[in-house]
Amino acid sequence: MLTEGLVVVHERLGEEAQRLMKLVLKGPIAKTAQAGQFVAVRVQDPTLASYDPLLRRPISLAEISPESDEITLLYRVVGKGTEILARARCGDRLSIMGPLGRGFSLPEDGELWLIAGGIGIFPLYPLAQRALAKGLSVRLFWGGDNQTFLESAGLSEWQALGIPIHLSTMDGSLGQKGLVTVQVLGLLWEFNGKVENSGQTMDGKLYVATCGPHKMMQAVTELCMNSGVPVEVSLEERMGCAVGACLGCVCTLKDEAGTLIHKKVCQDGPVFRGEEVVWDVSC
Repeated sequence: MLTEGLVVVHERLGEEAQRLMKLVLKGPIAKTAQAGQFVAVRVQDPTLASYDPLLRRPISLAEISPESDEITLLYRVVGKGTEILARARCGDRLSIMGPLGRGFSLPEDGELWLIAGGIGIFPLYPLAQRALAKGLSVRLFWGGDNQTFLESAGLSEWQALGIPIHLSTMDGSLGQKGLVTVQVLGLLWEFNGKVENSGQTMDGKLYVATCGPHKMMQAVTELCMNSGVPVEVSLEERMGCAVGACLGCVCTLKDEAGTLIHKKVCQDGPVFRGEEVVWDVSC
């Protein structure tokens, strides 16, 4: 769907040095969008007669509010396109395509663990909201550089959900020092032990959704596969057209027979089953 979004909120998120922005758009996309999908935003400066940059910028949906026809995009200003986007003001209308891609699935029951690295936290929030509304148990594991980043990127919003949260920072300023996967491993062992002691199996008990750095998601997938836990991963790749035409975001997967295949992150993803991703091949 190609449409326009009315800017109703556009503000800095947290500490200025983090260069994080919150953009709320009102439009019809909110009625059909699902957690894990994204939109492609045109970022050309309307005051200039230029098509530079030509390509839209893909941004994941950080909150979906169909009752108010609003979607929230959280992004980091890292280059020319996002610098132009950051100039948009309330009342402006932005050209957007979406919702695009395949989002996360949601189990019928059991417990859902959300595992995020850095700004990979952004697409997981609407998934948490959907899961809680469905009555599922939700637990968050989130790792970042330091306390300032986690607080700037929306920690208080997650705390307001009232779910168990396990934080990791590389400098130890908040939560456990080190990689978030260390905490995941520890809790996974504990969870497995409780299930085994109950005489039950892991089937239908635990599900995982993850988004963040490539290596982190690979490690999470390996932990889950070793424990028989279904895991979905949201791949982050550079996109050109965002609709599957340019083949700029093709990644390598394997089918049920183990045959290597190629799919488009923008169209077939960005969410895939972790076990089908070939992690040691560049997408």
